[in-house]
This record gives sequence, C-alpha cells and structure tokens, in this order.
Amino acid sequence: MRIDAHHHLWDLSAVHYPWLMAKGVRRFFGDPGPIQQNYLLEEFRADARGFGASVHIQVGAEDAFAEASWVQDVADAHPDWSMAQVVFADLTSERLGEELDRMQELPTVRGVRQIVGRAPEEDRSTGTNALLDDLRFVEGLREVGRRGLNFDLQLIPDLYGAMADVLSDVPGTRVALCHAGSPHDRTPEGLRAWSKELGRLSGIPQVSVKLSGLGMFEHDWTKESVRPIVEVCLEQFGTTRCMFGSNFPVDSLYSDYRTIVEAYESLVPDDAQLAVFGGTATAFYGFGETPGDS
Repeated sequence: MRIDAHHHLWDLSAVHYPWLMAKGVRRFFGDPGPIQQNYLLEEFRADARGFGASVHIQVGAEDAFAEASWVQDVADAHPDWSMAQVVFADLTSERLGEELDRMQELPTVRGVRQIVGRAPEEDRSTGTNALLDDLRFVEGLREVGRRGLNFDLQLIPDLYGAMADVLSDVPGTRVALCHAGSPHDRTPEGLRAWSKELGRLSGIPQVSVKLSGLGMFEHDWTKESVRPIVEVCLEQFGTTRCMFGSNFPVDSLYSDYRTIVEAYESLVPDDAQLAVFGGTATAFYGFGETPGDS
C-alpha cells in the first residue's frame, strides 16, 4: 500500500485556521492566497492517485481538538481510505495529560506535532525555539512516548544540535523529522552544512525522516536541485527510516502532485521504493494496528 505520510486537509466552514485566513500576509513558504479555500479528502484523493492511505498532519487550527475531531469524522465517512492523524498538543501545558486523553479517544490519532522551528524570520517572532530550553517540553516528549504516540518534529538546521541533546533524554519516543529537516539554505555551502548537522539527528535510532515539503524554501525546485537532499537522507537514515510526504496542499503552490511523486520515484533507488512510499510509514504510524497495540 502506497502511503502519503504528510498532508493536510481543511474545511474552512468547519474549523477555523487563523494563519490560513489572514489576508495579505506572506509566509515563509510564500503567498497562501491560492490555498485559502477548502481542501477536502475528495480533492486530495484526486491528486494522490495511486496512493491508498495517508497521514494527516495538524495545521494550526484555533481549536486543536475541533480539528482532530473533524479529521476523525472525515476518516469515518471514508472507510475505503485508510488515514492516520498527527494532532497538535502543547507539550508544556499543565493539562497535557488531559488533552492527550481526549485526543486518544479518536481512533485515528497516532502522534503529536508541536512545531519547534519553521524558518529563521518567523521563528524570531513566534519564539517557538525556546521549547528546546523548556524542561516541560522534554517531559512532554516523554509522556508522548509513554502513551505509544509518535512525535512529528519540525525545525531548522540551526536547532539540530540542541534538539539532539533533548532527544538523548527521551529514547522511548519515536520521532519523524518533517520536511527533511527544512534545509532553507540551498546554496552548496548551505547544503553541506545541513548534511553535517543532520548527522546529529540521523544518528539517533528512534528518529526517521520525511522526504516532504522541499518546495517551501525553493519554489522553482527541480529534480536535480533536490537530488542532494534526497540522497543525503537515504544515506544517513537508510530506507527503513525514510518516508515520502507530499505536504499538499501547501506544496501545490509550486508543483502538481504527479510532478512531485515522479521526481521522488526517479531519485529513490528501486530497492528502496517499497519502504519510502509505504513500508516505513506503515511501521511508524501503525497502519492496520489498533491504537495502543504498538
């Protein structure tokens, strides 16, 4: 079964996304104007032809539980499409246990995401980098692992070292590094520095990586321009810790779905295709398992 391990859906009449509906605000990934409209499972399935399952990643709703409940309703209404979801939770919250209890009542929930770093210019205003110095965040990561949940990690290369130190204290929590670790500097020097720093995370056994979202920092990307990123990820993590994700509909700002898939298909060796396009995600997110079994 082919799995897209990183995508989003939204119904703007059902859930409120403040960042998505902000007018005239340019984000680190570009102008969100073209995606300020509903993107439902029907549209995603039309884009993701050839895939049979997916992982929905939380996307900054005003009410995290409302978003997670809506995603569960979508999954329940489409039993022919297997979908897991990663929800938002503030790992520093005093009510984390209560919040996770409620989230885990939803059968599709497999993990949590709390973004540590998006891009240097935005991180300076959001302050999310400070999570790495917060002992509550470390304990929250432990709690996620104790519950059999995974953590989706989004951060930039400047933070890899500090994050590696944090993860050394939480060996029981499996982590998926989103968007190849967001290598935002695509110069040859920048990619060399990214590759070197990436070793801090790839050397941690419980960390996997997503080949996703590479258009956010290079809107006019080509197969050859992302080749070094894909090759480094495969070399450092191995095929059983790499998984494909489209990051749709955000990456639809730069490419159509088929172009993205064909680029990765041509870059991933034949003997790694089954793992990258399904096997790794199946194992990581527990497709076919009852929550709590793993």
